Order: sequence, then structure tokens, then C-alpha cells
Amino acid sequence: MTTRQHDIVIVGAGSGGIALAASLLKRQPKLDIAIIEPSDKHYYQPAWTLVGGGEYDIADSVRTMHSVMPNHAQWLQTAVTSFDPDASTVTCDNGDVIEYQQLIVAAGLALLWDSIPGLVETLGKNGVCSNYSAEFAPSTWQNVKNLKAGTALFTMPMVPIKCAGAPQKALYLSASHWEKQGTLANTQIEFHNAGGALFSVAAFVPNLEKQMASYGAQVNFGSNLVAVDGASQTAWFESKDAEGNVQRSERKFDMLHVVPPQKPHAFIKNSPLANADGWVEVDQGTLQHTRYPNVFGLGDCMSAPNSKTTAAIRKQVIIVAENLLALRAARPMLSQYDGYSACPITVGRDQLILAEFGYNGVLMPTFGKDPLPPRKIGWLMKKFLFPKVYWQLMLKGHEWLARAKTPKAK
Repeated sequence: MTTRQHDIVIVGAGSGGIALAASLLKRQPKLDIAIIEPSDKHYYQPAWTLVGGGEYDIADSVRTMHSVMPNHAQWLQTAVTSFDPDASTVTCDNGDVIEYQQLIVAAGLALLWDSIPGLVETLGKNGVCSNYSAEFAPSTWQNVKNLKAGTALFTMPMVPIKCAGAPQKALYLSASHWEKQGTLANTQIEFHNAGGALFSVAAFVPNLEKQMASYGAQVNFGSNLVAVDGASQTAWFESKDAEGNVQRSERKFDMLHVVPPQKPHAFIKNSPLANADGWVEVDQGTLQHTRYPNVFGLGDCMSAPNSKTTAAIRKQVIIVAENLLALRAARPMLSQYDGYSACPITVGRDQLILAEFGYNGVLMPTFGKDPLPPRKIGWLMKKFLFPKVYWQLMLKGHEWLARAKTPKAK
């Protein structure tokens, strides 16, 4: 066992962890920062929707972890197994104990593929696919191309999940392809949504309903995927009737796009840092932990009630960076996260609704235009601009259109 000490420890080297380290080092280059991350690959996950639609190469969504690691940050290639916030330490699976002055937990969330019986065994074959995996997103496009007629099912579990708009994006891009190929009329499309609305922000729902109707998609609310048999291409769903009784239905399919249930990682849920639901418990404005002042949460693993997207993380990074450095300097933490998130909803093969919103569903458009209708410019940004912003700006500590709105001290 080895004990190490660092000024700042970041758990997780996804979009939040890498971007935060870069932002901190831009501000104070001499900081001693360690990033704990077992994976040797870093993914631009928002591209996987386009991969599943045949509009992006999966190889362009991945880089080596070494290539994106900020200069002067120390990468500890191991996994955290437990937290001891009273002692300001984390323990790793190699036995090392890491001491910190400040800790940021940016570890993402867990995809529960094995919680649906039969799913793991059939992913990537028998018409079963998912854009929520680098391994299986390309199989979505293969299924879309190969389907000339039949039944295509698209699922969405209960929220919170990462990018809650992505389940229906897969449907829209698939249907748009079938429409262009002249086979849409031969395809029965069903959207099985375990929740009760197409989108969490009501202002965007009417246009999304129009898109579903234009593709002839049948929307089933309260319908949750509970089992799959790939060999017979059969899926089972559960829903509740008006009296609350659980009803199980069986659906045959030719294509099944699955979004897995998602939960907090066990090593977070079972730690002192978690709230009752298992998320890192933070103040939704400062993103500082509510009980351990030298701990911050960032991204999908923390408890703030924002939509879990990369766009949200891009704004959160600056809040955490500025508040953490204020804490180190014994200054007031003035930066406040307003819940900003963005979901670029690809409703067709050259049309996109750029849904930008904050806490309580407040619309927060960046570019000033009416954000509700689909536009081609949004599609072009999603496909060409946003990946460049991610790799060349966000992960390098450049904060274009992401600065925090900091109130003046009284």
C-alpha cells in the first residue's frame, strides 16, 4: 500500500474531469492535481447518436486517455473503491490511499445493461442495438440500413439518465433514413417510454409530438422494457393500469434500440458522500458538497436537478473551478450554476432542435433565435462544430460561451 498526497484529486477522467483539470491549470499552472481514472480511452459520447444514424465514424469519437490528459496533471490509472471524507482520503483498488486538500467527484453514472434479462446476451445481434455504447452504436446503423420492412422498437427507461433526449434521437434518425429510402410506410415504429412525457421541458413537447406523428411513430408512455429474447426477437414491457396494477405485454421486433437503466455507481452510493438516492450530495448553485466543504461534485454523478448532458458539464466546470479556487484562497464562493443544459435533438437528417434550458425548465437560448422549431444550422453545429469545441476547446481549458455569470460581492 502506498500513500500519496495531492492538492486536488479528481475522480474520473470523462468530459468533466479532464475539462476541470485543464481549467484549473489555466488559472493556476502550479497546482498539484491528480486524476484517478482506470480507462485508457476517452470518448466523445454525444457523437454516438450520429454514429447510430450513419452520420459519424465511431473511430472519430475516441482518443487515448494519455492524449487528452492536461499537461502537469498526474494520471493515476486505477479505480476508486471508497471515500473517507473525514480523513480527506480516497482508497483505490490497487490499495493506494490518496490524500487531498480538495476532492472533485466526476465519475459519471452506471449503465445497468444486465438489469434487463436477456439483453447482454443479444446486444449487437438479432436486431438489438444501442447508441449508449461505443461497441454497439455502429450496430444501430447496420440495423437501420438493413431494415426494409417490419417493426422497430425504441426504449427509454426512467430518468435520470445521461442525455434524456438521446432515446428519441435514435428513433428520429432511423425514421428519417427510412423515409428517404421510401420504406417508412412499411415500418411500424414504437417508442416505449417508461416516463410520462416526451421531454422534461414542456415548451419543446409540441414540436416533438409533431415529429413523432410525421414518422407515424406510436408513443407508449409508462412502458418499461423488462426482458428480451434475441433468438425469437421478442421484448417484454411492463406498465401500470389505472388502478396501479402491473401489466406485462409482449412485442415482436425486427429492430430493438435499447437505452439501459442508469444509476449511481456503487462506490459512490455506498459512501458518506451520497444522498439518499446515491448521488454526490451538492448545493445546486455552488456545486460544493453540502456536508464536506472541501468536496465538489461535477457532471452526471452529482445531485443537482439539471439534465445530465455534456453541455451541462461544460458550464459546471467553470463553476467548480472558480468556487474551488475561491475556497483555497479563503474567499467567498460567488459562482452559481443556473442549471444550464442543452440537448441537440436530431429530429431528421438535416434538422435539429437545440433545446437549451436551466433549472425549472427556464429556456436559455445561446444564439437569440426562437429555440423551439427545428433548424438546419443546429444540425450543422451538432455534426461539425460541437466536436471541435469539445476536443479543441473544452478539454483544453478554453471556455468559449461557457463563462459563469458571477454576481458582485456585496
